[in-house]
Amino acid sequence: MEVKTSLLDNMIGVGDMVLIEPLSEDTFIENLKKRFDHNEIYTYIGSVVISMNPYKSLPIYTAEKVEEYRNRNFYELSPHIYALADEAYRSLREQDKDQCILITGESGAGKTEASKFVMSYVAAVCGKGQEVNKVKEQLLQSNPVLEAFGNAKTVRNDNSSRFGKYMDIEFDFKGDPLGGVISNYLLEKSRVVKQPRGERNFHIFYQLLSGASDDTLKKLKLDRDFSKYNYLSLDSATVNGLDDAASFRTVRNAMQIVGFMEDEVQSILELVAAVLKLGNIEFKPESRCNGFDESRIKDKNDLKEMCELLGIEQSVLERAFSFRTVEAKMEKVSTTLNVAQAYYARDALAKNLYSRLFSWLVNRINESIKAQTKARKKVMGVLDIYGFEIFENGDNSFEQFIINYCNEKLQQIFIELTLREEQEEYVREGIEWTNIEYFNNAIICDLIENNKNGILAMLDEECLRPGTVTDETFLDKLNTVCAEHQHFESRQSKNSKFLTDHSLPHNCFRIQHYAGKVLYRVEGFVDKNNDLLYRDLSQAMYKANHSLIKILFPEGNPAKVNLKRPPTAGFQFRASVGTLMKNLLTKNPNYIRCIKPNDKKAAHIFTDSLVCHQVRYLGLMENVRVRRAGYAFRQAYEPCLERYKMLCKQTWPHWKGPAREGVEVLLKDLQVPAEEFAYGRSKIFIRNPRTLFFLEEKRRQCLEDLAALIQKIYRGWKCRTHFLLLKKSQVVVAAWYRRFAQQKKYQNIRSSALVVQSFIRGWKARKLLRELKHKKRCEEAVTTISAYWHGTQARRELKCLKEEARRKHAVAVIWAYWLGLKVRREYRKFFRANAGKKIYDFTVQRIMQKYFMGLKKTMPSMSPVDKSWPARPYSFLDGTHQELRRIFHLWRCKKYRSQFTEEKKATYEEKLAASELFKDKKALYPNSVGQPFKGDYVEITKNPKYQKLNSLVEDKVLLADVVSKINRANGKGAPRIFLLTKKSLVLADQKTGQVKASVPLLDLSSVSVSTQSDGFFALKLKEGSTSAAKGDFLLSSDRLIEIITKLHCIGAASADRNQINIDISDEFLVQFKQDKVCVKFIQGTPKNGNGVACKRKNNRLLEVSVPSP
Repeated sequence: MEVKTSLLDNMIGVGDMVLIEPLSEDTFIENLKKRFDHNEIYTYIGSVVISMNPYKSLPIYTAEKVEEYRNRNFYELSPHIYALADEAYRSLREQDKDQCILITGESGAGKTEASKFVMSYVAAVCGKGQEVNKVKEQLLQSNPVLEAFGNAKTVRNDNSSRFGKYMDIEFDFKGDPLGGVISNYLLEKSRVVKQPRGERNFHIFYQLLSGASDDTLKKLKLDRDFSKYNYLSLDSATVNGLDDAASFRTVRNAMQIVGFMEDEVQSILELVAAVLKLGNIEFKPESRCNGFDESRIKDKNDLKEMCELLGIEQSVLERAFSFRTVEAKMEKVSTTLNVAQAYYARDALAKNLYSRLFSWLVNRINESIKAQTKARKKVMGVLDIYGFEIFENGDNSFEQFIINYCNEKLQQIFIELTLREEQEEYVREGIEWTNIEYFNNAIICDLIENNKNGILAMLDEECLRPGTVTDETFLDKLNTVCAEHQHFESRQSKNSKFLTDHSLPHNCFRIQHYAGKVLYRVEGFVDKNNDLLYRDLSQAMYKANHSLIKILFPEGNPAKVNLKRPPTAGFQFRASVGTLMKNLLTKNPNYIRCIKPNDKKAAHIFTDSLVCHQVRYLGLMENVRVRRAGYAFRQAYEPCLERYKMLCKQTWPHWKGPAREGVEVLLKDLQVPAEEFAYGRSKIFIRNPRTLFFLEEKRRQCLEDLAALIQKIYRGWKCRTHFLLLKKSQVVVAAWYRRFAQQKKYQNIRSSALVVQSFIRGWKARKLLRELKHKKRCEEAVTTISAYWHGTQARRELKCLKEEARRKHAVAVIWAYWLGLKVRREYRKFFRANAGKKIYDFTVQRIMQKYFMGLKKTMPSMSPVDKSWPARPYSFLDGTHQELRRIFHLWRCKKYRSQFTEEKKATYEEKLAASELFKDKKALYPNSVGQPFKGDYVEITKNPKYQKLNSLVEDKVLLADVVSKINRANGKGAPRIFLLTKKSLVLADQKTGQVKASVPLLDLSSVSVSTQSDGFFALKLKEGSTSAAKGDFLLSSDRLIEIITKLHCIGAASADRNQINIDISDEFLVQFKQDKVCVKFIQGTPKNGNGVACKRKNNRLLEVSVPSP
């Protein structure tokens, strides 16, 4: 891969606009186009980065690129946003200078993506570690949440930021991130109720309807069909390339990482659903007897569902939409609202509800990502704010006016800080500074923000003036006060030169900004500046039972009624901009100017007129002229000498002296005119770009000569090496061939000798074999004849023996038959008729006797848990067999119980209670079944270390054990002695025996445990009790089953207190002083082995990792 060592190497066009020659608007645009066509989207103006939106993915943001630009000089590599991010981060870390990165440009120019690249680069190059990675992840994951609630699809951009964002990222002295603070400016809340054609509402509405589960939508009383909601535009409901369902899942995951609790997420979604429901409320006119018109709600179903979501009484909100109460001192006047006023009130409530929810979101994210330490911090600010807006059709309104005012202030600070940076560098390097003429737009800023005669001041004055106030009266006031201002134009002003200007309508005024003239239509200026929400609606919202509504509408509190008029939108924005400017002036600025190449959002299209328009209003040509007013190029002596040393024989190949002297010798040898350069303390300053290009051309020619010399030497070396290799190979091949030929000859002789030897040995072996076979056949013939003779003799003798045995057996059989006949004849005269019954009774008696004797020998053990029993010998004894088994079991249970002491009986009762509480509910229970409940595990009565602690406890100690008390700050445990009596429980220090806490059992309300195999349990105290001042106790013990069983048994045995509740759940809340913390149990593999690990995820969540079973 080609590695660039300088901005000037292999340059496409000009990488730094300061070096462009000649300088004109046409050459400026042509250079941008040339670089854009070659996918070079970044260009410098000194230290300013110009970023062109490519509208496609480019492989220039990989991990390899991050490492390439890490710790490199700004001008060392080709222009890139990573170079600016690295320069800012290194200045913050090494020079201890607070930094700010200002990203400006119009909608669709890529400002949001640029801010993401800056933050991802800083996250990649800063330190590592569990806490650091957690902070980086929270800072990065705050973007998807803010984009979902603050971005929308417009005709210019599918993901347009409709608010200004400034994030201060805080670092420690090592350069590791500690946290951040986000500020938001002017959310375009009018988009909530109305969107221009071809645009969408904020992303979150479409993401919620597309990505939420059916169960969630049912709870929020919503339907997936976009057409059922008046606030959602249908012509652009779906956008190519945007997956709203996947984005919703990303937002939910990001909110969890940032630290939102599940109930907070649910509350946020309920408010979003309420805004959609609010848009479906419609009104109808109704005449009253006094002649005044009033409004009534057509269909109250949406109102009912909205009230159920927010916990508001339907009648209260319905009245707030129909009546308005005006308070003046001690008087209250109630007036009816007509249909138009009711729709205005509805839309005002929707806009305020959403904008306040967005502000709450920003504050909630700040609470999670703020730095936990109070030590001194370094700060890097990233400003992503709307660029200068000029609509060609003249439809510029109040929003464009204050956006352009903000850009005027940014341009003012940009020119001021750029000149200051130039002047400081000249002074630092000892170069004479000459004043630079430039356009100072302070006069335009004063026209807008002057406290007495400024446009914003007059707009506020007009809004507060009693009587009829309209946009026309405001324009008349401007015509009166600003008529003579050189940057203000109006058709109705006293200045005669505009009376015949038909391009200037009567209801408009024009301001000549630094970026050009902008025509503003005054319609809506007064209403948008007022931004009023009727007090009845604020009070109605304050009455809601919803957890967030009371926070969002504090002015609705009847106990804190404030008759003072709230500040106007213009006043608030001017104050925010002033605070932002003060903040930026305290930091070292870095600029990214974003430009979009076309309006079609397509790649490879460069519209010259559009780019030229942006170059003008961004003031880029002005910036180039400021940078070129003195010296166009400057570089440190060391890299300058390293780059151009081959141009002089005295400096090539190595210069032994100081780098500055080497540069002086080099320029003198090249005969560069003295007026074309100046020597600073650490840098060489070149006045004209032509001089730099002359040096580059000389260097290119010299490199070609050096390349030819290197090629010649290399080719000679290569040919010599090849010849020596061939010669060496020929010697090796000849030696190997001679060796092979001798080996072949020897093997042939050896194989011939072996063949002759094998034939001789074979002939001798065959001769010997024939002799042996003849001798063996003779011996076998003798043996066979002898065997046949012995067999014949044996068979004859066996036949004789069998005949004699047959005769003896016949005699015995005949004698037995004769004796049987004789006995039967004698017994027949004694045989009676009932002999069969007696034989049966005798047989049964013998069988029963045999059964009982066998049962006696095979009787099971006396253990009640032994389930063995001898097998049944006869089927007719089945009932008897089972009854005897039952009787024996009852008898041995009675014998076993008679051995129990009172203490053992109590132990078994506790084991039975533990089974009822935890069997099949707690995974730890099976391990405790075989373990006896001892009670005293620390020998408190015998251990002299705890004699003082034992004397402090009045009642008998039922249980004494060592437990771990969990610290909410870091999730780590501290050992404590746990004592339990019939009236109280005591926690004491394990080392000293000092009592840390004593809680009466009457103050204990419940105990919470998880279903997992951990030993964590929470002792929850009753609210208002004396023991509840320090909050609940979160403890951990291996004997959790015994502790909670004894607590339960004490409560069940006592008549003066309620039984203690046992709550078994994998997620429960614990009260720590004033804060509630959620303890959540998850299955996983802790880093410390197979044990249970507890760690703090954020201020409101403790996560316990339990090993999987």
